[in-house]
Amino acid sequence: MTLPATLPMAFPDPELPARVRIHEVGPRDGLQNERTAVPTEVKAEFIRRLAAAGLSTVEATSFVHPRWVPQLADAEALFPLVRDVPVRLPVLVPNERGLDRALALGAREVAVFASATESFAKANLNRTVDEALAMFEPVVARATEAGLKVRGYLSMCFGDPWEGAVPVEQTVRVTKALADMGCEDLSLGDTIGVATPGHVRTLLGELTAAGVPVSRIAVHFHDTYGQALANTLAALRQGVTTVDASAGGLGGCPYAKSATGNLATEDLVWMLDGLGIETGVDLAALTATSVWMAEQLGRPSPSRTVRALSHKE
Repeated sequence: MTLPATLPMAFPDPELPARVRIHEVGPRDGLQNERTAVPTEVKAEFIRRLAAAGLSTVEATSFVHPRWVPQLADAEALFPLVRDVPVRLPVLVPNERGLDRALALGAREVAVFASATESFAKANLNRTVDEALAMFEPVVARATEAGLKVRGYLSMCFGDPWEGAVPVEQTVRVTKALADMGCEDLSLGDTIGVATPGHVRTLLGELTAAGVPVSRIAVHFHDTYGQALANTLAALRQGVTTVDASAGGLGGCPYAKSATGNLATEDLVWMLDGLGIETGVDLAALTATSVWMAEQLGRPSPSRTVRALSHKE
């Protein structure tokens, strides 16, 4: 495939950030919901190719119990294969046992996974929201003491399949709790893809008013209703500079069946390139990586950009 050098045309907007860091979640969030087993070496090659395409942060795996996420049961085998890849390689840890496993393999960044709603906290962690936060406190404290960077994921920030609308103040409370316990990076998840730009703007404004600086906020949108790019642009206009995305649009959520794929990294890069925003990502190399991964999975990529750039006459 050949990307025309003149496309997309770049028209910078001085009100937007000059640079955005893409937090690539494909190898973890993207593959955790696959029906067929993905070989460990294929996962390792996926991570290596993503790094070679210019992604500076690639979430590698999750140290959860294999019973809950069987697709990531090979975390101990996978991480040593990619540990020396010269990019940030955060891993998900659900509790202190997961942190122990990550530390033993030399992980330098970890993430915990909370919920803004009681229903999802029960489904995902078998705890209330506050019980989950209490479980994460020693994890974050120990990781921080060990010199690790800690990210806090927050699911169901905009809507919940069981509870419906999620009050903005509810999301603000849990986000602030994660910030106060020491999470440097706070990823706001639209797990079932129901957010709209006005909702995004309002939530970010309320977080700022509550003392959570936008510099610590990341956004994680799903494209269920085709709103992921619009929501991302709304977040950028509020000053957000970290955006989660998944190569090829892989992923969903094993605990929320209405959650469709993540925002495709290629679709995000195409938009950011057109806005003159630097990412450091080679779109042609990234697209080739997603085409290769789609071949490994035996199905086409859902990313519109991947399909457009890999189309053969």
